[in-house]
Amino acid sequence: MNLDIPADDSGKLKVTSHAQYKSPSRLSPSSVLPNPIDQFKEWFKAVSSPHPDEPQKTVVQEPEAMAISTCSAEGIPSTRFVLLKQADPRGFVFYTNYESRKSRELLANPYASIAFYWREVHRQVRVVGKIEKLDQSESDEYYASRPIGSRLGAWASPQSSVVEEGEMDKRLAEVEERFKGLDGTEVPRPDFWGGWRIVPREIEFWQGQPSRLHDRVRYLRKPGETNEWAIERIAP
Repeated sequence: MNLDIPADDSGKLKVTSHAQYKSPSRLSPSSVLPNPIDQFKEWFKAVSSPHPDEPQKTVVQEPEAMAISTCSAEGIPSTRFVLLKQADPRGFVFYTNYESRKSRELLANPYASIAFYWREVHRQVRVVGKIEKLDQSESDEYYASRPIGSRLGAWASPQSSVVEEGEMDKRLAEVEERFKGLDGTEVPRPDFWGGWRIVPREIEFWQGQPSRLHDRVRYLRKPGETNEWAIERIAP
């Protein structure tokens, strides 16, 4: 990649070139698994495996990072990165503050899109679906597995709210004092924090190819409450 940064005051920043993608295989409806969750797990396992030259690292660094886009009731979008915590036949799970901007938007407009981009292997996955809250027991189980600092942080942070300089340190100190003497596992999950599940209706797998003729395979859930999928190739 080359950047063209002019010396004048035009304010333009131009990306002038990009290396060609080199994928060892092709992606097509005939090469993927019948179920998109199984296909996702196969790809995720590959990018999560140890790097051949640096075994202490994975093939893709932080492959669970995903961009999630939500919309307000007025249709104004916002996007941020969160971490995938679970993927199973029911959908894709992440955790957050239920009073954050993303959660408020999900309550007003219960649909979302997530995207994974794995640069090192020239692959991405895009998911569109309806959102549902996790059962409290599922959120409790995950919360109990978090480090004590993360559990206290969930209590301290009024996520997406405007805060003054130093306020977060003060809030954390107050939370630490509140739960002082408790074993980490005894710190309860705040009722304003928990999980969301994206129940997919569309999942697309993308694989980079030379000359920008990339491979794109899309799964569409068949009508009704079904786990059957139509698979199609779409143009790059």
